[in-house]
Amino acid sequence: MQDEVFGRRRLSVLNRTAPVGSNEYLLDDPGLQPDPFDGDAKVLEAQIIEALRTVHDPEIPLNIYDLGLVYRAEISPLGRVEIDMTLTSPGCPVAGVLLRQAHDAVRRIAGVQSVKTLLVWDPPWTQERMGDAAKLALGLL
Repeated sequence: MQDEVFGRRRLSVLNRTAPVGSNEYLLDDPGLQPDPFDGDAKVLEAQIIEALRTVHDPEIPLNIYDLGLVYRAEISPLGRVEIDMTLTSPGCPVAGVLLRQAHDAVRRIAGVQSVKTLLVWDPPWTQERMGDAAKLALGLL
């Protein structure tokens, strides 16, 4: 599907009625054309983590990275990024929004050539996935 205004492919939105593991939970930008990847994966990884920290769960006053919602952020040598993330609950009313915000935060980073963001439910999220700073902020330590 083409976006008439910008001439770009539109990305699908999260379909909460799709079965777990369905491709309808996948956001995929296969053809980004930003600055070329310079090959320093450690720098790019730090930028990705920082970008994910800008996405906040509206029900919990913390970012998705420190909440432990990001299970995997993998970078290929060509600057292709794959992210697996989850939510605190399968019934989260802002599921599509959080997934989209995380995806878009990463796709704006110079050097990222493509982004795949997948919503996963296994393993289920628990408070143990949160970092100590997040637990402290929520009064759990």
